[in-house]
Amino acid sequence: MTSNEKIEPAMGSRSRLPHWRIVTSQTGMTSTVEQHHYKGSGTENDPYVVDYLSDDPRDPMNWSQPKKWFITLTVAFATLAVAFVSSAYTGSTRQIIEEFGCSQEVATLGVALFVLGFAVGPLLWAPLSELYGRQVLFFGTYAVLTAFNAGAAGASNIGGLITMRFFAGMFGASPLTNAGGVIADMFPAQQRGLGMSIFAAAPFLGPVIGPIVGGFVGETVGWRWVEGVMAIFTGVLWIFGSLTVPETYSPVILRRRAAALSKKTGRVHISFIENRQGRTTVREAFKKAMARPWVLLFMEPIVLLISIYMAILYGTLYMLFGAFPIVFQQNRGWSQGIGGLAFLGVAIGMLIGVGYSIIDNKRYSRVEREHGGEAPPEARLPPAMAGAVALPIGMFWFAWTNYPSIHWIVSIIATAPFGFGMVLVFLSCMNYLIDSYTIYAASVLAANSVLRSLFGAAFPLFTSQMYGTLGIHWASTIPAFLALVCLPFPFIFYKMGERIRMRCKYAAQAHNIMQQMKEQAQKEREEEEKQPEALQSEECESEASDASSDTVDQTLSRTTTHRRSESRASRQAELVRTHSYSTHYYH
Repeated sequence: MTSNEKIEPAMGSRSRLPHWRIVTSQTGMTSTVEQHHYKGSGTENDPYVVDYLSDDPRDPMNWSQPKKWFITLTVAFATLAVAFVSSAYTGSTRQIIEEFGCSQEVATLGVALFVLGFAVGPLLWAPLSELYGRQVLFFGTYAVLTAFNAGAAGASNIGGLITMRFFAGMFGASPLTNAGGVIADMFPAQQRGLGMSIFAAAPFLGPVIGPIVGGFVGETVGWRWVEGVMAIFTGVLWIFGSLTVPETYSPVILRRRAAALSKKTGRVHISFIENRQGRTTVREAFKKAMARPWVLLFMEPIVLLISIYMAILYGTLYMLFGAFPIVFQQNRGWSQGIGGLAFLGVAIGMLIGVGYSIIDNKRYSRVEREHGGEAPPEARLPPAMAGAVALPIGMFWFAWTNYPSIHWIVSIIATAPFGFGMVLVFLSCMNYLIDSYTIYAASVLAANSVLRSLFGAAFPLFTSQMYGTLGIHWASTIPAFLALVCLPFPFIFYKMGERIRMRCKYAAQAHNIMQQMKEQAQKEREEEEKQPEALQSEECESEASDASSDTVDQTLSRTTTHRRSESRASRQAELVRTHSYSTHYYH
């Protein structure tokens, strides 16, 4: 047996690295890692190729289910907090206008510029995450987010307040950009649905909870305490997340492990991902992050149409933060705190949408099995089709039941289909883009994120003028008509998506590259299967002549050799695929 063929002993228990070590050490160096025989000869031309070992405690995929779910909930709360901060401000705009003597439009900039920060942030945090990992980025950006929230609470003028809000949004975009990638790092694609559905509720529920809390706090103790509550909320999550959430991004973990091994042994080591794809420089990472999203947005019809659809819905959600005070506080005479409760209808609809998506995972799993474990991207779209129908129904219903003579509960109920449809369209379309573009998905989602954030920043700015000019009913009807125009998109892509994808340059290229990767993984798996078979044949002859020469450990090692070699190629393919899209998974 050569050193390259040697099967490492199982690392035993994953508890060999306690959680605090996993949090503080990104390399996961143990004696087993140091003594393992890696492929290669340790030279510049033929470096040792570093991959996770069998049962490696530093591999996020190997962590226990409780640990994975603990981390999932932690990053979900971190994301919810940022979304909450984006809208809680609206609950206290009345006090801000009174204190600074500014107009409604200027006060609204506190929301618009925060969301504009969501457009700027991903262009910075995504490439930095690829280079330095998720953990360091979370620690730094969430600390700055908390600082700007605290600074906003002490702002002495409206200019300082809205400037603080912009930078808070820019740094707050980091968890929105990377938290979904943390889940993708820990769960295989087949097991990711439930975690993503639960996580995806955070960016939607946060904005609708914000005005409720902000309204009551602002009405009771003033707008500065609204900002103070934001700072306390994000500060607590920053401390908790920094102490408990480890690095999960495998390209960074393996790169740092390879560097540590090179330093310790004096021989050249390289991670298998960099060995396959090459090392990414800072210049290349930022060039890709700045240029490729725009190319994909304007050259790929799938990306453009779906991004416009999602941007309209995202803008409409933030438009409601200006519309609801007009509809319920001015039109119906509700107080500031009670007016925030109007968002409960949207929140309930979103929760129903999340529940629907969890149930729909069973349908998707069935389709996946029917297609040999690889469902076509169009299998993601049926929930979006249901959501696309629900959206205009709810929006037209809301627009034309806002008469004082009609009971308020009718309008509140009408917002539930909007929340329901928005969640389904977002989840389905996001996954459709990921499955359609695989290796380019990070850039696709970056373009989608920037366009949505621009719409989310722009819509609140003209809400009060639009409602003042057109009136409550027609102003609420305009986004309903836009949703109606976009309704056919999921149906068109469901019916004709495969043909459209094959005519789109980057979608077709991504499909072909993924096919080549699968064929390569299958070839490697077959080659590795042959080695243990030959080895087992030789050892069987040896055992027949002297059975007593074997130890229990060696026998167990041979028994598991076939299974380990079979899974290694699949695991590497999964890592490469995840590396391609997880940076921008959700926002």
